[in-house]
Amino acid sequence: MNFHYFLPDIEAYRNYAATRHPCLLTPRPKNSHKGTFGTVGIVGGAEGMCGAVLLAGEAALYAGCGKVIIGFNQDTLPLPVYERTPELMLDTAAKLVYRNNIDIWIAGCGMGRNESAARILNILWKGNYPKLVLDADATYLLAAYPKLFTRTTRRDLVLTPHPGEAAYLLGTSIPHIQNNRTWAVRELASRYYCTVVLKGRKSLVCDAYGTVYTNNSGNPGLATAGSGDVLSGLIGSLMAQGIATNEAVKAAVWLHGAAAEILAYAQTGPVGLLAGEIAQAARWLRNQMAA
Repeated sequence: MNFHYFLPDIEAYRNYAATRHPCLLTPRPKNSHKGTFGTVGIVGGAEGMCGAVLLAGEAALYAGCGKVIIGFNQDTLPLPVYERTPELMLDTAAKLVYRNNIDIWIAGCGMGRNESAARILNILWKGNYPKLVLDADATYLLAAYPKLFTRTTRRDLVLTPHPGEAAYLLGTSIPHIQNNRTWAVRELASRYYCTVVLKGRKSLVCDAYGTVYTNNSGNPGLATAGSGDVLSGLIGSLMAQGIATNEAVKAAVWLHGAAAEILAYAQTGPVGLLAGEIAQAARWLRNQMAA
């Protein structure tokens, strides 16, 4: 997609990012290598749900991390090679979770909600892995298996529930979440002592101290399957690159929404926007802003 043909006001995006998300404008060191930008491990992809982890993995690469390794929650690899993005390294979740060369973990994208998934997540939860992003099925597992996931003091834990998952975590209804979004995001951040993204229109980000950030980027094109997986990949990628957790999360949420706006400028959406297109637009925008 050639976004230059439908060029948006890049200067406006650059100025906004400079004042609120300056980490997105930092130039890359000339002597950098793939290790400079971190390794992301992604666990999920149960049978029939492989696309979720692949979308997250692609997004992490497009957002600039050095390397991505994906672990499918299956006994054998469903794809020896992912032809669209051969840069993604593929493994099984059962093997991947014991690797010690991962800078940040993302878990939950299409992971499944059975005991096998819970055991794998528990390995990450109890392990000496400081950075952990939990999305989708992983948020369900926290509530479904409370004895496996007791309160942690991990400083760099991120939860990214949509309203339905937030309702399950808090034992309430979706309408109650939607009518009390600020309360919900603060309550989750307090209960799990972490940074929480409550997704939806004007997504909210709250840190463990109760400070809430309201995101204003995006459009209805983001209401598509896989959009949340892409967001998890963006968050994990920025964290792997050494950006502080709270800053990385807010920047990723904004970039995710801004990418949807860029796609709308290019007449790719909001109707029919595909999740796999978001990360490419995010890469283009980040490079334009940093140029």
